[in-house]
Amino acid sequence: MIQPHDILFRALADPTRRAIFERLCRKGDQTVKALTGHAGISQPAVSKHLGVLKRAGLVADRQNGRQTHYSPQLDALAPLSDWTERMAAFWEQRFDDLEDLLKRMDN
Repeated sequence: MIQPHDILFRALADPTRRAIFERLCRKGDQTVKALTGHAGISQPAVSKHLGVLKRAGLVADRQNGRQTHYSPQLDALAPLSDWTERMAAFWEQRFDDLEDLLKRMDN
């Protein structure tokens, strides 16, 4: 069963999608044309990557005339930061347990 954070991780696993998302975070709203100018890939390829990011909830789009503007949706990163915090706490506890064990072995 695919979890919501699985879709997020898959979307961000691709370096081109991460670069597009990072650019949106740094520069704000961008059109596909503007993103294509910096991506180094074709406009259809950028549109395909934006579709994946949109399905993951990482970007939102809005029409303005004939152009579509994309913006980052930072709240979509919450599952990623929650998972990272849980893993950090898990490993901190494991290292604390190991440190306690090593101290007991020295005594």
